[in-house]
Amino acid sequence: MIWNRRTWMTLAAISGFLAVAIGAFAAHGITDPQAKEWLKTGASYQFMHTMAILACATFMNVGARGARHAPALFLAGIVLFSGSLYAMALGAPRWLGAVTPVGGLLFLAGWAVMAWSARKVDQIEG
Repeated sequence: MIWNRRTWMTLAAISGFLAVAIGAFAAHGITDPQAKEWLKTGASYQFMHTMAILACATFMNVGARGARHAPALFLAGIVLFSGSLYAMALGAPRWLGAVTPVGGLLFLAGWAVMAWSARKVDQIEG
């Protein structure tokens, strides 16, 4: 697989689809309050970081080439953060919740990469 903007945008579109589907499932298909909350939280974070992956493409278009590293961090964060919440909501053991903060750290790292990359936006060549 080639890790270019097209790939990241395709993965972001799939992730957005899944976030909406999981959010709808949480709203209409789950009765357990804790499971519902985990699904809603996971879907919310998944969706916001899906939008961040799409924003990376824009960053790269305007000269922030370092932003090309952020999508992998955001996607890994989605898998670990949201994925662990989804798994627990669907019956996985609670110890899996120990993985959730690792996903959160990956989200933070992705945002740090974006902030660092923003230094190159609108930079005057001289």
